[in-house]
Amino acid sequence: MLACKKSGMNERDLKLRTKKFAVDILKLVDRLPKTRSGNIIGGQLGRCGTSVAANYRATCRGRSNDEFIAKLGVVEEEADESTFWLDILPASGNATVEEISPLLKESRELTAIFTSSCKTAKQNRAKKRKEKKPPKGKDPPK
Repeated sequence: MLACKKSGMNERDLKLRTKKFAVDILKLVDRLPKTRSGNIIGGQLGRCGTSVAANYRATCRGRSNDEFIAKLGVVEEEADESTFWLDILPASGNATVEEISPLLKESRELTAIFTSSCKTAKQNRAKKRKEKKPPKGKDPPK
């Protein structure tokens, strides 16, 4: 919903984009060296990278604005965590900058989309709550 409007994408487009990100993350994880550090980073990256897509799908099924915002926050965190683990890969010697650049760019874009969407959703919630409050000193209509 809100996550899509801000980025110019609809819900279906963003579901496809996050799913592609998850698949691309899994392909990268499969190519990592089978070392202790490669396994640790690969496990963490695999979990958070696929979680972006899974949790975005759950967000779209939110039953309330509060639930939507909470779930969107999880998606934002998982996208940001994916960025962290992608950043670690070249520094640890488990992948090259060239290998991770497209995924790093995508994880940063997804993080920005979900951060902005979460902020907008919170602002909209605050407006709705303010509109529902009766003016000071007056009783609510009966």
